[in-house]
Amino acid sequence: MLSISLFLIVIFVLMLGYPVAFTLSGVSILFAFACSLNSNFDLTLLYALPSRIFGLITNETLVAIPMFIFMGIMLEKSKIAEDLLESMSSLFKNIKGGLGISVIIVGALLAASTGIVGATVVTMGLLSLPTMLKQKYDVKIATGTILASGTLGQIIPPSIILILLGDVISSSYQEAQNMLGIFSQESVSVGDLFAGAIFPGLILVGFYIIYILLISNFRKDLIPEIKLNTRPNSSKIFMSLYAPLFLIITVLGSIIFGIATPTEASSFGAIGASLLAAINKKINYIVIKDVLIKTSKITSMIFVLLIGATIFSLVFRGLEGDIFINNLLSDMPGSIYTKLAIVMFAIFILGFILDFIEITYVVIPVVAPILLSMGIDPIWLGILIAINLQTSFLTPPFGFAIFYLKSVIPKDINTFDIYKGVIPFIAIQIITIILIIFIPEITTWLPNKIFN
Repeated sequence: MLSISLFLIVIFVLMLGYPVAFTLSGVSILFAFACSLNSNFDLTLLYALPSRIFGLITNETLVAIPMFIFMGIMLEKSKIAEDLLESMSSLFKNIKGGLGISVIIVGALLAASTGIVGATVVTMGLLSLPTMLKQKYDVKIATGTILASGTLGQIIPPSIILILLGDVISSSYQEAQNMLGIFSQESVSVGDLFAGAIFPGLILVGFYIIYILLISNFRKDLIPEIKLNTRPNSSKIFMSLYAPLFLIITVLGSIIFGIATPTEASSFGAIGASLLAAINKKINYIVIKDVLIKTSKITSMIFVLLIGATIFSLVFRGLEGDIFINNLLSDMPGSIYTKLAIVMFAIFILGFILDFIEITYVVIPVVAPILLSMGIDPIWLGILIAINLQTSFLTPPFGFAIFYLKSVIPKDINTFDIYKGVIPFIAIQIITIILIIFIPEITTWLPNKIFN
């Protein structure tokens, strides 16, 4: 039970407000030394840390992270995202709930551009909320729509979480095959997860739009009908949409169809975003400086978290925590789906207090090999986990996305109104998860079609 004690102590220290990365590494090392005093931990295991950390920072797949972060921040800082929202609002302005629909579509496009939930939620909050309130949208509908569309960055490629999950699921799948004695092994790539996430992402966007259309038709007190007879500027809309869409489609298409690796495609995305900013004359020394500084900060934060998670994982396994979890799930009564439901619920709850990076690198390597050894499809499992984490990001009272939005909205907006506004979108998320569980082909058909 020492491994479970380690996990609970880490959770407790995190709830005290200490930095996640240093909590994971510091508590783990101190716990390892304490356990070594009564011979419950072999300190020679810590000799593996340098090679594990070196392998982490030289992982070619993870090199894509700073490039995609740079791409998203460049689109944000150069005001391309703002032009995109204005154009979409103009296009849908004569449709009931048109502004809400445009916020969802732009949120999806920004998600495909940034892959970072915090960046998308903050950007959409700053750009969309004032306009939605000005058009008399109910506060609950406005904030709920922004939060839901902002968290699409969890599931719509090139999501940072899908890149990290691709790395972890690949290792877990190999471990599961080793457990089963399979030595002619299949592999899972980031491209597989990207392809598997496209239909679930589109389904979520479609459900969000249907919800806004229903509210605008049946609850006009929440979304007033505004008819404007002016014609949208077609050329302006085309120009603001064409370039970002071309960039997104090119980057994703090159990965999904095997033309480029995620790392190669990410570098193209970073260069493409810079060229778009230059063509639109919205790039200068200050913008470049801000983008580089913010990219460096976010990248450093992610990799420090990964190092902390690596240290925790090593100590947890040294205390035979992986064996304990394996025995616990294997001996648990019920079907595979019962065990999957328990794991998914645990991940959902942990999503309140841990960031997706810690969950991806601390929790999933422990439970995923066991579930995969039971015959669960790795792509299906990866997408379910991604949507599950997205749902926990939205769920009151601890959802990270809610805190991101609260940091940029007027102080007079009641937090309880935000909670009420996001609940229908949480219900949509749960419906989507259930749909994917009963129809796994939603996630597996496209990867199988492309990669055979």
